[in-house]
Amino acid sequence: MPNYYFKEIWTPLKLVGIKFFQDDERRLWIKLWSKHRQLLK
Repeated sequence: MPNYYFKEIWTPLKLVGIKFFQDDERRLWIKLWSKHRQLLK
């Protein structure tokens, strides 16, 4: 499994537990509450 460097993107949705991340290859990922990050398509 490849290793990624993630940068969190702040949005107001973070206040309710929905976080967005961008990896080192500029792909967008989402994390819902305590679940794993998932790649947005």
